[in-house]
Amino acid sequence: MDIKKELEEMNRNMVHLSIKEKADYICGATRFGGAPDVPQDFVWPTFEVKAYSDNEIKVRPLSFIAQFNCAEISVLDKEGLLPQTGVLSFFYEMDSQLWGFDPKDMGCARVYWFEQIPSLTAAKFPVDLPEEFCFPQLKMKASSEKSLPSFEDVFLGRERVYLERFGDFDLFDHTRKELGYTTPENASKLLGWPDVIQNNMTKECELISRGYYLGDGWKDIPQCDLYESAKTSIEDWRLLFQLDTVKYEDFELMFGDCGRLFFYIRKEDLVARRFDRVWLILQCS
Repeated sequence: MDIKKELEEMNRNMVHLSIKEKADYICGATRFGGAPDVPQDFVWPTFEVKAYSDNEIKVRPLSFIAQFNCAEISVLDKEGLLPQTGVLSFFYEMDSQLWGFDPKDMGCARVYWFEQIPSLTAAKFPVDLPEEFCFPQLKMKASSEKSLPSFEDVFLGRERVYLERFGDFDLFDHTRKELGYTTPENASKLLGWPDVIQNNMTKECELISRGYYLGDGWKDIPQCDLYESAKTSIEDWRLLFQLDTVKYEDFELMFGDCGRLFFYIRKEDLVARRFDRVWLILQCS
């Protein structure tokens, strides 16, 4: 195994996002926060959950996170995975900040693709969405860059082989730097490889899709499913959107302790534009 060659072959294009400036409103524009641009018949997504603010189980509106102008962003998508028209919009229930290790978390995050921008208008926020979860409207500057996998993704299911031949994480990290890749200080992106904080997430997505709860040490999951999910999930599941901490003047949005949101989708569902099948995972330090 030549780790340098293997990493080069695993390179994926990503769209790196820089979120730093206030944005003027333009319908259908790529931006973080503000009000989403939606069709007239749009129903604001909600999710029933117990939240930190009141410790009650009730239906809560999701927060609008970001939207992307597909015509602009798809030019930077060298694999041609994203839609080339319309707007792609992301929502998440902020008051509970679920981690996505329970199949019951389905619906705590939603992704919509609106194909026709001329038919969209700025939505009004739900009256029961707390002001702190209505985020400022900020620009997202996008650039096409290379993306190399994290240690946890490369060696999923073959850790023993790697450790016997190459030692530990230090060699891996050194090799990535030799290839010109370092994790950005603020790692928000579309597509590419995730910047893993804890463990590989594709295996988790696959197991959850099979109905397994992952909050109890995975003790009741059959070995055959553990093996299959490790074998196939890296290619089957793709990162769609990764959101890091967002800071602007006195505003700061952080997930857990310096964490990130990861929106995953099966590659076949991405190609088929089945964005209702996205799965969200939150990881933090």
